[in-house]
Amino acid sequence: MTHHDPHDPTHHHPAPPATPTPGDAAHALRPVTDWGPIPTPHGTFRLRPVDLDHDLPTLTRWMNDPAVDAFWQLAGPCATTRDHVARQHAGGARSLPCVGELDGTPIGYWEVYRADLDPLARHYPAHPGDIGLHLLLGTARRRGRGLGGTLLRALADRLLDLHPHAPRVLAEPDVTNTPSVAAFLHAGFRLAAELTLPDKTAALMTRERHLRHLL
Repeated sequence: MTHHDPHDPTHHHPAPPATPTPGDAAHALRPVTDWGPIPTPHGTFRLRPVDLDHDLPTLTRWMNDPAVDAFWQLAGPCATTRDHVARQHAGGARSLPCVGELDGTPIGYWEVYRADLDPLARHYPAHPGDIGLHLLLGTARRRGRGLGGTLLRALADRLLDLHPHAPRVLAEPDVTNTPSVAAFLHAGFRLAAELTLPDKTAALMTRERHLRHLL
């Protein structure tokens, strides 16, 4: 994950509540507490739910890093960060805002969400159970060392293991965010398409279940 910026692009807003379908429960995201630790060459990686009472100062500091703000566009006071994370919480189990830790040290912010229930689904051929990712590495010294690609692969594989009905994990970084795109490619994602979204042209990066052992 070599870059001067975070690994995921603009901030994400959860979809409005959708009418449940008969198969929706099968595709529900499992609680973050079920995901467990993930061993990697860089250390033990773990996601935990955001605790705003505890995490807000750190998240706000990360969002005010110019390299992060270039893509997330959330620089400002704590209230700006709080409002964004609160919108993720409002999505219920369809959007899970998390802090990523490496050997117990917070290193970044992640959002795991149901891409097929998100406004993004209007712009690509969504499959039931698609899982989307947004992320940023909040510590500049962690960037540009291949860490992002390693964590992306580890988390994508864990999500596919835990969600047997999910056909793929995907992300949509800005096409100009070449370090981010490179990190996803390093993590075994492929460039499936370019999407014209309201605020950017995005690279649709996918890690397909049926291709994961080939990449």
